[in-house]
Amino acid sequence: MKFNEILKRLTGISTPVFGVSWNPSESERAIAKRIVAELEDRRVLYNPSSLELPEHCAQPVIEIRHLLSTELGKLDNETNLAKSLRAMRAACHKFMDSVGANERIIRFGARRGDFASWQFNSAVGELRGVFGVHVAQIAAQYGLDIEGELASIIPGRDEKEP
Repeated sequence: MKFNEILKRLTGISTPVFGVSWNPSESERAIAKRIVAELEDRRVLYNPSSLELPEHCAQPVIEIRHLLSTELGKLDNETNLAKSLRAMRAACHKFMDSVGANERIIRFGARRGDFASWQFNSAVGELRGVFGVHVAQIAAQYGLDIEGELASIIPGRDEKEP
C-alpha cells in the first residue's frame, strides 16, 4: 500500500505528518523502515487465522516483541515512534498472556467451534488491530509504503482493494 493511500485513511491522529511540519531524524526513519520490513514478513499479523496454528504463532510474537525492545533501546522515549513501539510490544505481551500460557488454546485453538478457537481468534484479532493502527501511523510519519499483505491490517481498508 502506498504512503499516500495510508495518509488518506488516517483521520484524527494527533501526531505530525511527515513532510508537513516535522522531519524525522534519519536514524528514526531507518528504525521505522527496519521495523516495517520485518513486520511485512510476519504471517501471524495478516494470514487468515484459519491457516494459523496457535503453537506456531507464539514464537513469531516473541520474536516481534524482541525486535521492538531492541529498537526501542535506540530511541528517545518521548518520540512518537517509541510510543508506537511500546504499544505494539504491549500487544505482544497481552497476546502471550492470553495464548502462550494457556495450554488448552495451544492444543485446541485450531479446532473450529471449540471455545479455545474463539479465545485464539480474539487474541490474534486484537494483536492485529493494535499493529494495524501503529503501522499506519509509522508509515504516515516516516513516508513509508507498506508492502505485501501487512497492508491488510491497516484500518479502513476496503475488502475489494488488492
